[in-house]
Amino acid sequence: MGRRRLVSSKEAAILLGIATDEDSLISHFTLDPADRLECELRRRPQNKLGFAVQLCTMRQTGRLLWDNEQPPAAVINYLAEQLGIDARLYAFYAHRVQTRFDHSRSLMAYLGLRTASRDDRRAALVAAIDAAANGDHGLPIATAVIAEFRKRNALLPSLHSIEKIGLGGRAIARRRAEKELIEGISPDRLASLDRLLEVDPALGQTRFHWLRSAPEAPGASNLVGLTERIAFLRNLEIDAKLQVRIPSGRWDQMIREGNATPAWLANDFNASRRHALIVAQIIKLGQKLTDDAVSMFIKLIGRLFSQANNRKKQRHMDCRPDTAKALRMFLDTITAMQSANDYGRNALEVLDQEVGWHRLLRMKPELESMVEDNEASPLTLAAEQYATVNKYAGAFLQAFTFRSARRHDPLLAAISLLKRLYAEKWRTLPDRVPVTHLSQADRRLILGQEKPDRRLYEIATLAALRDRLRSADIWVDGSRSFRPIDEHLMPRSTFTTMKEEDRLGLGVQGDGAQWLAEARQMLDFNLKRLAHRARSGKLEGVRLEAGTLIVTPTAGEVPAAAEELNAEISELYPLVEVPDLLRDVHEWTGFADCFTHVRTGDTPRNVSAMLAGVLADATNLGPKRMASASKGISAHQIGWMRTFHARSETYRAAQVCITDAHTRHPHSRLWGNGTTSSSDGQFFRASDRAAKRGDINLHYGSEPGSKFYSHLSDQYGYFSILPISPTESEAAYVLDGLFDQDTVLEIQEHFTDTGGASDHVFGLFALIGKRFAPRLRNLKDRKFHTFEKGDAYPALSNHIGAPINTTLILDHWDDLLHLAASVTTRSVVPSTILKKLSASPKESQLARALRELGRIERSLFMIEWYSSPILRRRCQAGLNKGEAAHKLKRAVFFHERGEIRDRSFESQAFRASGLNLVVSAIVHWNTVYFERAVTHLRKMHREIPDHLLKHVSPLSWEHINLTGIYTWDAEHQMPEGFRSLRLPARLRHAA
Repeated sequence: MGRRRLVSSKEAAILLGIATDEDSLISHFTLDPADRLECELRRRPQNKLGFAVQLCTMRQTGRLLWDNEQPPAAVINYLAEQLGIDARLYAFYAHRVQTRFDHSRSLMAYLGLRTASRDDRRAALVAAIDAAANGDHGLPIATAVIAEFRKRNALLPSLHSIEKIGLGGRAIARRRAEKELIEGISPDRLASLDRLLEVDPALGQTRFHWLRSAPEAPGASNLVGLTERIAFLRNLEIDAKLQVRIPSGRWDQMIREGNATPAWLANDFNASRRHALIVAQIIKLGQKLTDDAVSMFIKLIGRLFSQANNRKKQRHMDCRPDTAKALRMFLDTITAMQSANDYGRNALEVLDQEVGWHRLLRMKPELESMVEDNEASPLTLAAEQYATVNKYAGAFLQAFTFRSARRHDPLLAAISLLKRLYAEKWRTLPDRVPVTHLSQADRRLILGQEKPDRRLYEIATLAALRDRLRSADIWVDGSRSFRPIDEHLMPRSTFTTMKEEDRLGLGVQGDGAQWLAEARQMLDFNLKRLAHRARSGKLEGVRLEAGTLIVTPTAGEVPAAAEELNAEISELYPLVEVPDLLRDVHEWTGFADCFTHVRTGDTPRNVSAMLAGVLADATNLGPKRMASASKGISAHQIGWMRTFHARSETYRAAQVCITDAHTRHPHSRLWGNGTTSSSDGQFFRASDRAAKRGDINLHYGSEPGSKFYSHLSDQYGYFSILPISPTESEAAYVLDGLFDQDTVLEIQEHFTDTGGASDHVFGLFALIGKRFAPRLRNLKDRKFHTFEKGDAYPALSNHIGAPINTTLILDHWDDLLHLAASVTTRSVVPSTILKKLSASPKESQLARALRELGRIERSLFMIEWYSSPILRRRCQAGLNKGEAAHKLKRAVFFHERGEIRDRSFESQAFRASGLNLVVSAIVHWNTVYFERAVTHLRKMHREIPDHLLKHVSPLSWEHINLTGIYTWDAEHQMPEGFRSLRLPARLRHAA
C-alpha cells in the first residue's frame, strides 16, 4: 500500500510550487537594493544567481529548494537579467552541498525565518484540527498547516511532514466529531443501535438495510411502509438536534461515508466510529423518509384526480353509441314537433306517432345517467377510489405533525379531525366539521345530504393538504424539503447586511422605483419603435396582418459545403473502442482521479474499473453486465469503485474536469466563446420495476418514463444533467444547471424551448443579471404587458395584455432581491423555490410580484424577438446543438432498448451523470482529433475557412465502437501521444 496522501500533486504545486506568471515574478522575484547587496556579497556569479533564486523562492513559498529541484527557467532568467549574469551559470551553482547549506542559513537570518520547532508543529496540528472540523478535503487542511507555519515565521518542512501533520489533524477531528455526536447517549441505547446491523429473522435482512432500502414507487402499501420505517426510527429515540453539535462540512462527510457503508463493513469499525455513523444515518434517514413520504402522498393524491379525469374521458368514449342514439332520438323529436307546428296538428299525437312516447320514457333513465356522468365533479369521481385512499391516509396523517403560518388554520383543524376519526375508527363524520378550507362547490357536494359525506370530505381535505404542502403554505416537522419558504432562503439578517454593504451582485439595483422607471422608459420606446417598423414593413421575417404580427420560421443555415466537410473529417477520425477513448481522455484531463475515495480522498487505484463503472452507467448496462462484457475486470471491482468512489459530487467534479479541458481547447472557440448555453429534456421510457416509479406524459405516449434535463454550452460542453419527472414543467429546472456547476464557463445568455419558459423564470433571470432567450411557440398569442394604457400603441392593440402592477413589485422589491440573492449564493436550489411559488392555487404575493417583473422582461424580449432576426437565428442555432447531442446520447444509452430500469432516484441520477460524462468525453476526444484532421488537411494545401468549420460539430460517433467485448488495458502504439488519422488512399499518396 502506498503512502497516504493529503493533497494531490496538482494541489501541492498550487500550495508550494514556484509561481512563474508575470504578476508573481514582479511581486516575488523583483530584487530591491538590500536584496542586491546580499547577492553581491557572494563572490562567484553562479553563487550570486543561486543565492538570489533561493532568496526569492523562500520569500514566495516559505520553504527551501528541495533536493535536486530545478527552479523554472522563467525565474532564473528573470533574476539573471536583474543581476546582469548569464542564466546558464545557474547549472554550476552549489556543486558543494555546503554552499547551499551556508546560503540557506544566511537567508533564514536575512528573512527572519527559523527552523520549525516542536511548538510550531504542535500549533500547525491544532490548525489542521480546526480546518478538518469542517470536512476531510485535504487542500484546506494543508493550507491551514502552511499558514500557521508562515504566521510563526517558521520555515516550511517537507511536503511529507506537512501531509503527516494534516492527516493527523484530520484523524483527531474525526474522532472528536464522533465522540461529540454520541455523547450523552446511554450504553443501552448504543447497544440497541448495534443490533440494527444484525440480520432480523423476521425481515431476512438487517434493519439498517431495511431502513435504507425504502420503496420509492408511489403506492398505498409503499407509503404505509414508509410510515412504518419512520415510526421505527422514532422509537430509537435519537434526537435530530444532535446534528447541530457537528459543523456542517463534517456532518456532510459523515453522511457521505454512511451512505457508502454497508452493514457488514460498519461492523468492522471501532465502536465510536460505528455508533456515530449509525446516529448520523438515523437522523438523515428520518429527514429523507419524511420527505419521501410527503412526496409520495402528493403524487398519490395527484394521481387519484388524474385517474378520475381519465375515467371520465373513458366513459365518454364508451357511451358514444348511446350518445349517438340519444341525439338521433332528440333530432326525431324536434322534427316531429316542427311538423306538428307547421301543420297545426296535436304535438303529442304527432310525437307519439313519429317517435313513440313510451320509447321516449324508456330513454329517460339512460339520459339521466349520461348527464350525471358528464356533470360529475372531479371530487365525486376521485371518491370512487376511496378504498385505496383509506389504506394509507390514516397512517400518513398520524405519522406527521403539520404546521401553518395562519392562526387557527381550518385545514389543520380538519386534519386533526381526520386523525381522530382514524384513531377511534369512526365511520361517519360528526354533524359539525371544519369546511372553510374547501371551495363552495366541494362544500355543496359534501353537505348536500342529511349528513356530511365522509368520503368526499376526506378526499377534498387531502387534496387541499396536497396543494398547500406543494406551495409551502403548510409544512411538516422533521422535513428538509417541506419547510416554510423563508427557511429555504438565506437568513434575512445575512441578506440585509449584504444589501447594506452593496455585495448582492445582482442584475438590478437596490432601488426598485429607479429600476421600474428605467424599465418603463425602455418598454415604451421599444414598443413605439416596433409599432412604427411593423406599420412600415421594416421588420425582417415578420409581417403585420390584420393587426397581428406573424413571424416567418427561421430556416436552417448549414451550408452544403459544411456537410461535405463534416463527412470528410469524420472519415479521418481514428477507429477507436470506447474504453480506449475514455482512457485517452483520462490521460489528457485526469478526470477519473476526481472519483476520490469517500473517506480517505485517495484517487482510484484501479482506473480501469472506475472507467468501467462510468461506462456501465452511460450505456445502461449496469455493473454486473459490464463486468461480463469486460476482459480482466470483475463485478466486485466495479462494485467496489462505485460504492466508495462514485458519488454525485465526484461525478460532478469529473464532469467539470472534462468540460473545463474542452472549454480551454483552442478549437472549441470556433463554436462559441462559452458565454451562451441551452437546456432541454430528453425522454427515456421506463420499464420493469422502474415503470412503477415513472410518470406518464401523453406527449411522449402512454408509457411511463423519466426525463434527463441537461445543459449544454455553445462549445458543445455539457455541464449539468438531472433526472426529472416527464410531467414536471422544465421551466423550474432551467436555472438549476446554471448554478449547480463549477466549470470555468461564464454563461450570460441561455436558450430553451417553450417548455422552459415562464414569467417567473423571466423574472429571476432579470434579477440575477443573466439573459433568458427562449424559443416561444404561439408567439402571436402572447401579450405585451405595458405601463401605459393599451391605446398608446394602436398598431399593436391585438398584442396588448393586462397592465403591469407596479405597486405589487415595489411593495415586494426587497423580497425579490432576497430571493435572487439566495439563488446566486446557492442558498436555495432554484427549482425548489420556483415549484413552490407556482404550486399554490392562490398565488402568494411574492409569486405575483415575480410574475409581474417577469412580464416586463418577457415583453422586452418579445419586442427584440420580433425586431432581430439575428436573435432568432442565434436561439435556433443554440437549440439545434442540444437536439443534435440528443442523438449521440441515444446511441450511447443503448442497452435495454434505451429504457430506464432503475427504481431509485439516486440510481437514475447515476445513469444520467454517467451518460453526460461519457458523451462529454466523446465530444472532447472528437474535438482533439477534429483539430488534428483540419491541420492535416491544411498541410495538404486545402482551403478550410473557420466560418465553415463552425458548422461542423464534434458529435459524430460512427468511428467509435460502443458495443461488444470491452478491453480496458490494451496497449496501442501512438506516435506523439495520439492515434494515427485514417487517411484515404488519395491523401496517403499526397502525403
